[in-house]
Formats: sequence, C-alpha cells, structure tokens
Amino acid sequence: MHALHHSAIRNLVLPLLEAGGTAPILQLGHPVLRRPAEPFDGQLDDAELAALLELMRRTMHAAPGVGLAAPQIGVPLRIAVLEDGFAADPEVAAVRERTPLPYFAVINPRYAPIGTETASFYEGCLSFAGFQGVVERHRTVRLDYRRADGSPATGQFTGWPARIVQHETDHLDGTLYLDKVLTRSLAGDAEYREYWAQPEIGRARAELGI
Repeated sequence: MHALHHSAIRNLVLPLLEAGGTAPILQLGHPVLRRPAEPFDGQLDDAELAALLELMRRTMHAAPGVGLAAPQIGVPLRIAVLEDGFAADPEVAAVRERTPLPYFAVINPRYAPIGTETASFYEGCLSFAGFQGVVERHRTVRLDYRRADGSPATGQFTGWPARIVQHETDHLDGTLYLDKVLTRSLAGDAEYREYWAQPEIGRARAELGI
C-alpha cells in the first residue's frame, strides 16, 4: 500500500474536526481497520494533532471505552488514546489486575512482552460492537512511544492496563482482538453479562470448551 500524501491525511482529518462532537467509530469489515497505519511524521501541525487527540478522547468517552486508535475513526495514522477510570467491582478488579489508567496519548507505539506470563480474560472492541471474547495476552509489556509533543517515552504496564496497551497498539497494525480470540468464547454482550461475567474465566473454559 502506498503511503498517503500529507495532504490526503489532512483531508481525512479536517472534516472530522470541523464536524465537532464525536466521530463515527468504524466497524469490522471496513478496510482501514485491516491496513497497517502509517507512522506519524508531521502529517498534521501541532494544533491539528491536539484537536485530533481531543476528538478521539471525546469519542472514546462517549462510546464508552478505555482506548481508541486513529484507524477506528478512519484516520490511518499510528496514534491512539488510552484511559481507564471505570470503577470496577473490587473482586473483578483484583483478579484481572484492573487498576486506573490515567489518560495518555501514544504516537508510533511499539510494545514488547516482559517475561513469559500471560493472562486470559474477556474483552471487547468498539469496532466489533455487541460482542465479548477471551483473549490470551502478555501479562506485562514495555511500551515505547512518542508523546504528542514529540518527546520519546517508555512505560511498563501489567494486568488490565497491559491488555489495553496491547489491544490499541494491535489496531495500528491492522489486527483486531477477533484475530486472537478463543473463538468458542465469543458471546453477545447480553449473554456475556448473563453467563460469563465472573472475575475469572474458569466457568467459560469448562462450559464452552475453551
């Protein structure tokens, strides 16, 4: 795939910014979700980038979700926003290692596992609305990225924050959680809440054969 000219990127972004409010979230089947996003290298000026990040954050909050990658709103750039401030049930939070993740934006992120431990839990995706599925992910990862001001940053994430980091960075490579899901675990949102919303996935493993 040929890289889009800077003007082509701006032509995608500016109408979204001018529309105000929130951006439509693309759903599974849209080709932009399957294409590796382009590294950000100045396609937008500082003000446009700041406005795009704010639009993505508003859209993520409104959905609601805990992360949003630029391709999910039709912008093929390696940019994502992450934030988890949801109040989880204490038992669920403990088992899933779900701790608050303050808002931050990542530019050109790459992650790598730290150690060999993995964790398997249900997760969902704003671009595959209405479903949940079990995904095995690295328990701890290192994330290298650039901040919105261009400065380099590195972070280490464990548990649920590590899951969010991996999920959103995967989007930028054209990968959705559906590509990694244990397919027998897939459940509609209502069915997930009724049958499989326990802190651990032991019941789902036993009854669904995963």
